[in-house]
Amino acid sequence: MKHRVVIIDYHLGNLFSVKQACEHLGCDVTISSSKDDLLEADYAILPGVGAFSDAMKNLHAFGLVDGIREYVATGKPLMGVCLGLQLMLSHSTEFGQTEGLDLIPGRVEKFDFSSRNDNVFKVPQIQWNTIAESRPWKDTPLQCCKSGDFMYFVHSYYVIPSDDADVLSQSSYGGLKYCSSILHRNIFATQFHPEKSGLYGVNIYAEWLKINSKS
Repeated sequence: MKHRVVIIDYHLGNLFSVKQACEHLGCDVTISSSKDDLLEADYAILPGVGAFSDAMKNLHAFGLVDGIREYVATGKPLMGVCLGLQLMLSHSTEFGQTEGLDLIPGRVEKFDFSSRNDNVFKVPQIQWNTIAESRPWKDTPLQCCKSGDFMYFVHSYYVIPSDDADVLSQSSYGGLKYCSSILHRNIFATQFHPEKSGLYGVNIYAEWLKINSKS
């Protein structure tokens, strides 16, 4: 039986590359803005690229804030990608302070290298960068990877979870070590784009599906 995956559509981000990755793995994939579709799914993915405040406004407009919270409360697996990771946290400092989904305690901050004189580290970070273990990856969606593997990043902001135990991997940019993926109960989320990270990235989706099919 195929995994039923809903990709949450709130009109921000590249949904189709995520859809292609899941379909490549044999999933039955729906892109939807419907709360009902979300609650009927076996797996849900919250991708996104853009501004945190715009994303939260759209999620509220579609009635998806309560829908996502209800879905998570069922214990079914939710995956976030890029902005989707940031939205999981309590709030962001982007354009003032905007409240997030508050599924994972913590905040979202912007890279700030204004005190540096070398002007080497641009914001946003748009590049391949490495990920490193913050806790053991065995029996997690990253168990197919090893510390030092490269993933593709596009972001100006990074997450700071309140509990270090939620941090699954770390990366470094401009001398700043930051959280690049999270595992918190039934929520797995990455700052990098697995669907744009070649075979490693597709394998991460495969591991996420496989691990949660056993639970």
